[in-house]
Amino acid sequence: MKFLRSKIEVIEELKRISERISLDVNDEINSLVQGILADVKVHGDEAVKKYTEKFDGFLPNPMRISEKELEEAWQNIDPNLQEALRHAKERIETFHKRQIPKSFDIQGIDGDFMQRRWRPVGRAGLYIPGGRAAYPSTVLMNVIPAKVAGVRDIVITSPANKKGDINQTVLASAHLTGVKHLYRIGGAQAIAALAFGTKEIKKVDVISGPGNIFVTTAKKLIYGSTGIDSLAGPSEILIISDSTAKPTQIASDLLAQAEHDPFASAILLTTSEKQAKEVHNLVYEKLDAHPRKEICLNSIKNWGLIAVCEDLETCIDLTNQFAPEHLEIITSNPRKISNKIDNAGAIFIGKWTPEAVGDYLAGPNHTLPTSGNARFSGALGVETFMKNTSVIEFTKESLQNNKLDIINLAKSEGLHSHAESVKERFID
Repeated sequence: MKFLRSKIEVIEELKRISERISLDVNDEINSLVQGILADVKVHGDEAVKKYTEKFDGFLPNPMRISEKELEEAWQNIDPNLQEALRHAKERIETFHKRQIPKSFDIQGIDGDFMQRRWRPVGRAGLYIPGGRAAYPSTVLMNVIPAKVAGVRDIVITSPANKKGDINQTVLASAHLTGVKHLYRIGGAQAIAALAFGTKEIKKVDVISGPGNIFVTTAKKLIYGSTGIDSLAGPSEILIISDSTAKPTQIASDLLAQAEHDPFASAILLTTSEKQAKEVHNLVYEKLDAHPRKEICLNSIKNWGLIAVCEDLETCIDLTNQFAPEHLEIITSNPRKISNKIDNAGAIFIGKWTPEAVGDYLAGPNHTLPTSGNARFSGALGVETFMKNTSVIEFTKESLQNNKLDIINLAKSEGLHSHAESVKERFID
């Protein structure tokens, strides 16, 4: 885990971390994914099954998990876990219901009428990662905003293990949210099936959900034929702290990020040299008995950073440049600092708000922009599964009163027929 004091060196290191996964330069992965997409587009389910057997080690036959299996999974999980999932679902629903965008009308003085109308997409495909870990929370965070938006048909794809099994809690979460179509497929082939449609899986309008670099590359390549939520990279956390923060809590929060993935990034910006050294030592101490030790080690070795900053203003400046996915602020006055943060996917204020709160049940969505994308985008939400339409109705009087401006603007762009289309309305 790098330990830096120079602001210039910290800036360079944050840039390196932000660019650790680049979809633009990996020609080998792009070529592989393009081949998979083309094959699935032509050969449908046959190609999906072929690549699942090749990459995941089993033949998905059948591909779909039955509704009976989903219900049984719910009945078989621990009652305490059932209650936790219900509680999380309730809080997430409450938050996302406040996000529903409102249509609006404007009535002009000459009788003209304008409207912005919001409607849900017809079908949504949700990708739920498998592999190193199972994420029932991601089921809730993707299904619920789609349901709240009013999406009629929701399809989930999720990779299975070599026996063709999907984590029971993932299946239980799907049952809880009312999803009836879940397929044991993952990778680029799952994205292709959702984007192009097959005999078993109908084409969707929007695809959401995080995945590995193959999934993300596939989403990038199919964008245009199908909508996507974002191009999410490996997860990251940045913590701003001062001397009032407890090193043990910081160390635990850094490892909570590192345990996700070898490419996950855990960063501490602190004004306390003493604290920085303690956190550094504690991270490695806590790793000794960590069940995901190797993953954590790879993460902190390659993408971990502890930086001692001159003051909190420097921490704020560096944070806004990096635009982290998750930002924890553990200082004497965290709210004051949070008000100066322009670029972050989600902000966790104070020592009683570890990132895990947001990951599971606070309410806001945990699918967030990574790799600096918080500079221009935000969390997955209800609007991801909606689209807006403009409605315009002019009267004869309103067109009459506005025609000269329209004609002059059309002429300025050299578009003759645009002007003529207005003039024609007033020829007897």
